[in-house]
Amino acid sequence: QMWEEAIALGKELAEQYENEMFDYEQLSELLRKQAQFYENIVKVIRPKPDYFAVGYYGQGFPTFIRNKVFIYRGKEYERREDFEARLLTQFPNAEKMKTTSPPGDDIKTSSGQYIQCFTVKPKLDLPSKFHRPVSEQIVSFYRVNEVQRFEYSRPVRRGEKNPDNEFANMWIERTIYVTAYKLPGILRWFEVKSVFMVEISPLENAIETMQLTNDKINNMVQQHLNDPNLPINPLSMLLNGIVDPAVMGGFANYEKAFFTEKYMHEHPEDHDKIEKLKDLIAWQIPFLAEGIRIHGEKVTEALRPFHERMEACFRQLKDKVEKQYGVRAILPGLEERRGSRPRSMVRSFTMPSSSRPLSVASVSSLSSDSTPSRPGSDGFVLEPLLPKKMHSRSQDKLDKDDLDKDKKEKKKEKRNSKHQEIFDKEFKSTDISLQQAEAVILSETISPLRPQRPKSQVLNVMSSERRFSVSPAPPSSQLSPPPITPRTKLAFSIQPNLELNGMSSSDIPDVPPPLPLKGSTADYGNLMESQDLISPTTSPPAHQRVSP
Repeated sequence: QMWEEAIALGKELAEQYENEMFDYEQLSELLRKQAQFYENIVKVIRPKPDYFAVGYYGQGFPTFIRNKVFIYRGKEYERREDFEARLLTQFPNAEKMKTTSPPGDDIKTSSGQYIQCFTVKPKLDLPSKFHRPVSEQIVSFYRVNEVQRFEYSRPVRRGEKNPDNEFANMWIERTIYVTAYKLPGILRWFEVKSVFMVEISPLENAIETMQLTNDKINNMVQQHLNDPNLPINPLSMLLNGIVDPAVMGGFANYEKAFFTEKYMHEHPEDHDKIEKLKDLIAWQIPFLAEGIRIHGEKVTEALRPFHERMEACFRQLKDKVEKQYGVRAILPGLEERRGSRPRSMVRSFTMPSSSRPLSVASVSSLSSDSTPSRPGSDGFVLEPLLPKKMHSRSQDKLDKDDLDKDKKEKKKEKRNSKHQEIFDKEFKSTDISLQQAEAVILSETISPLRPQRPKSQVLNVMSSERRFSVSPAPPSSQLSPPPITPRTKLAFSIQPNLELNGMSSSDIPDVPPPLPLKGSTADYGNLMESQDLISPTTSPPAHQRVSP
């Protein structure tokens, strides 16, 4: 069930399938597995194994474990007693130690075998990618996996014993164990490489306990919000143990120990910590309110009296806390705390297609019934997409732009049709068909599979194309033909003063040269053989035609 590790390995394998082996069938199957893993991470509750510190003391052990401490990862739902019994079967002559404090030299140098075993708590070490709050279902994996630091807390009483309040003088000795490698690894146990101890004051212990309690309530609420089918018994025990003062006493013991004038006078340096503890107490109320609300929705009729009593206790607790420490409020429904997808992201994924911004191509195609929007544009020529900033405009703005564009296009269509008539009159006497003109004046880029036209032929075509576009009209027509319609895509352009093959524009004869001989429609292989027919210097007279 370590799906996070499976996803990491799957990404490496997907890279091979996609970019090295090009095995898309295996890639699709792998991606489906990864999708299932991600779903399992969010929906499946995985058991959290315990970790145990085991010390082997005495000269009777083998050298590789003698007088060393190891951290073991227990099996699922394995208790410490079961783990110890399993451990002692490997060393039947070993004696189990009764204390958790480090042993003296007399035990370490003795000839016997002494085993010390106790439960340790792994310290969460989140990866750097979690730079914002995420769901508890995602974080819970890293609470018991990929951990290298473990701690064991032992309560120590200092000062005078207070029978009324045991929290006032209870210190915590916390021992931190750091293993050689992260657990779990290729083994379920690793040697401890470093050990150090810190002391926690009673007030710091109270702050830490309140923080853990709030987190526990919040995590339980999130689990029930994500999965309504969870059993209600753990939530009932947790809430009742906090709101009912007859069970655990709640935080009233902290008020007696730290919120007194005597403690404030003796420990003025703890003023900020006391304020933090008060703030945590105030924050516990909205978490409890959400938990009791969920409990009321899922409670059975048999447990209804229990729920009503819990609600009565909570109302008294809420009135007291809000009066003394203020009111706190969390976001409705704990949507942000659940780490769910942001609402804006959900909207973008579920937005209907009719409200999405359309490109010029899609708008024009809808408004013109799949006909070309401009003269000279073929059906397969796509209109350019809008820039990115255009997508943020409203649909009304797009419609207005389309109306303006349609007006401009109608004007162009009228003007270009007039130009086309003049063009046909001008070249009717040259006996050049429309198909041949389209073949000379390239409207589309030649496919790479075709052979390239020789440079001399290209220059000749350029002179011919220039002759077509800028030659003076006959006396009967006082209008000069304009350039070819803008939609025609030309692969070259002519400068007015450009000389072609040593001839200036004034030396070019009035009649254009004929086209080269072609064996077939797509045969360009005979261009080099007919160079003498296409040279501008050897063109035939004006009224002489060369039959193909």
